[in-house]
Amino acid sequence: MKILVTGGAGFIGSHLVDRLVQEGHEVVAVDNLSSGKRKNLNRAAEFYKTDIQSSRLEQVFRKERPSVVVHLAAQINVRRSVDDPIFDAQVNILGLLNLLEQAVKHGVRKIIFASSGGAVYGEQEIFPAPESHATRPLSPYGITKLTGEHYLAYYQYLSGIQYVILRFANVYGPRQDPEGEAGVISIFAKKMLAGEQPIINGNGRQTRDFVYVEDVVEANLAVMGQEIQGVYNVGTGQETTVNDLFKTLAELTGCGFKGIHGPAKKGEQARSVVDISKIRQDIGWEPRVTLQDGLKRTADFFRDELARNTH
Repeated sequence: MKILVTGGAGFIGSHLVDRLVQEGHEVVAVDNLSSGKRKNLNRAAEFYKTDIQSSRLEQVFRKERPSVVVHLAAQINVRRSVDDPIFDAQVNILGLLNLLEQAVKHGVRKIIFASSGGAVYGEQEIFPAPESHATRPLSPYGITKLTGEHYLAYYQYLSGIQYVILRFANVYGPRQDPEGEAGVISIFAKKMLAGEQPIINGNGRQTRDFVYVEDVVEANLAVMGQEIQGVYNVGTGQETTVNDLFKTLAELTGCGFKGIHGPAKKGEQARSVVDISKIRQDIGWEPRVTLQDGLKRTADFFRDELARNTH
């Protein structure tokens, strides 16, 4: 099968491309390299350095004619979305519309869209949040992701194109950018390994649902099948406090730091965790990598990277 991955040089995208290549698919990666890195790219994938907002995207679709598109390219920084909501909307809404127009025009069968479990629900009333939870996003980022979901439903109604929306919890792992939603893990790990004291925002009792990148990749593969459609949370269903995260990473890196707290960030959710029973029941997917194991692999990756960069 020919699969196009937008954001294919990014954190999640590059792991997905690797896995699709391994499965024997023909893979096309599109990335403007604003945060994605060329070194993350699998050489077996066909690569186009193109922005999803660009008119050049049409040439990619015309030439490649993918049957499935996995749309991961996005402005993913919640704080940046607050500072510059216009840029956020340009990438996350207009970029998606450009992609959808080309997908429909060039006969794409299915679109898998990366949405956000944390950002679209807003302050949760139910823990963990099921897909039916009220959606009241608290950031422009959350608003654009939810808007994207509505556009997908509209395009399906209009043209019959299938879609799956994956509402990711906080994805972490090797190659992670400190910018994303779960950026706290790479920020803490990198600082600790470099012998710098990380600062915990607020009291550190805020919770997140941290899911390992490999598990997220498997969820993408699982929903590519012909008949699967709809909205699915992808997470662990487990809450972890930032304080506990700090403690585990301090042990894994052997840095010996104690938690130091700074001011809380404005608009940061107190608790965020998604219910994964729907994807488990419908598709049989569940996370396999424990937080301890995932954090160890992530810390090892950043340790190796630091060693490479200092030699």
